[in-house]
Amino acid sequence: MVNVRDLDPSASPLDYYGSELRRLREDARLNQAQLGTSLFCTASLIGQIETAKKVPTRDFSNRVDAALGTDGVFARLVGLVLRSQLPSWFQAYAEMEARAEYISSYQAQLVYGLLQTEEYARAVLGVWKGDDLDVKVAARMERQRILVRENPPLMWVVMSEAVLHQEVGGRGVMRNQLARLLDLQRQQWVQVQILPFEAGAHAGQLGSFTLLRFDDDPDLVYTEDFVQGHMTANPQALREGSLRYDHLQAAALSVEKSAALIARVMEERYGHHPGPVGRAVA
Repeated sequence: MVNVRDLDPSASPLDYYGSELRRLREDARLNQAQLGTSLFCTASLIGQIETAKKVPTRDFSNRVDAALGTDGVFARLVGLVLRSQLPSWFQAYAEMEARAEYISSYQAQLVYGLLQTEEYARAVLGVWKGDDLDVKVAARMERQRILVRENPPLMWVVMSEAVLHQEVGGRGVMRNQLARLLDLQRQQWVQVQILPFEAGAHAGQLGSFTLLRFDDDPDLVYTEDFVQGHMTANPQALREGSLRYDHLQAAALSVEKSAALIARVMEERYGHHPGPVGRAVA
């Protein structure tokens, strides 16, 4: 195990979080076991987080702030920590996504990440097995906090009807995910349109893409391949992306008809199933 005294706080947000947890715990004259008792967790977990061996959750951070009286220090730090756990090639996009005033996205195969339930995200991210699945899911959920801030971005998402029929995680997970889309539709800043199978050949056949618009910065278009993402402010790429998106919106069902289709698929394809119990993240 890494000696906590050798931990470099400047190495990463996770290292900084761990060093601050240890410093403020010791300032409070608590050992790891005593703090663990206050947080309803083990001393071992405290030690793993202090040595940057384990990624803290937002719930853990809130409890630390309450136990140590640190006025939200760890609740603020955990956002940086979780963002740092995103793939390195994705972090720049996540930062711009969080700053965007308007997000418009076309999704050919999956629900857009900002609209995914935790169980759906776990099924998507779990396709490639790894020990850090809980961390990946937590990082994706952290991205969604922009939707509940005081001034959330306006978001308009066009999804292929195939997204509704591609069973990800099982019938219960899909039912909950489609219910989540319907709930989000009730928020005035989130709109979802479905591109029906009947649309035939369409402008999104080359794949998913997202347009980010800003008040004070150049607009961006983002695409992904199976290796990494690509983000550009190239005027020609933006023109092409905007034109394709306009055609997709025109070919898609209205927001109201899209909601009706989502509800119908939810009932007819996935039936009435209670939602799965969410798994706790470390």
